[in-house]
Amino acid sequence: MSENIDVRVRFCETDALGHVNNTSYFIYLEEARVQFFEYLGKQSGTDDWPFILVSTKCDFIKQVYFKQALRIETSVKRIGSKSFTLLHLIKDTRTNDTLAEGEATVVYFDFKKQTSEIIPDELRKRLEESYQLL
Repeated sequence: MSENIDVRVRFCETDALGHVNNTSYFIYLEEARVQFFEYLGKQSGTDDWPFILVSTKCDFIKQVYFKQALRIETSVKRIGSKSFTLLHLIKDTRTNDTLAEGEATVVYFDFKKQTSEIIPDELRKRLEESYQLL
């Protein structure tokens, strides 16, 4: 099971070469993560926010252009005791071609104590629902 969001490439996200600038992909991935956190039942905000991003990457497979319609599919790749890794596939909505593949490692974190914590059972269950066998 995965969670999906749709994005249409804006002109400001492109560069002088006419394709999407590499930094824009990370904005798409961030939006997908925020939506995924909401799916998990966690609303973004500064009160009692339990996640901290510790690593992110994106592999660019094909060029993406202005006005192209994209779908970002997000699933869980790995679940540890205190962290989990999300897999993001950026696809063309028309052809379903994979255009980029991203990952994000997120730690369950207590900002008041400034320490990582064990992922609670309820959250682990929700993560397992979105786990993809790769």
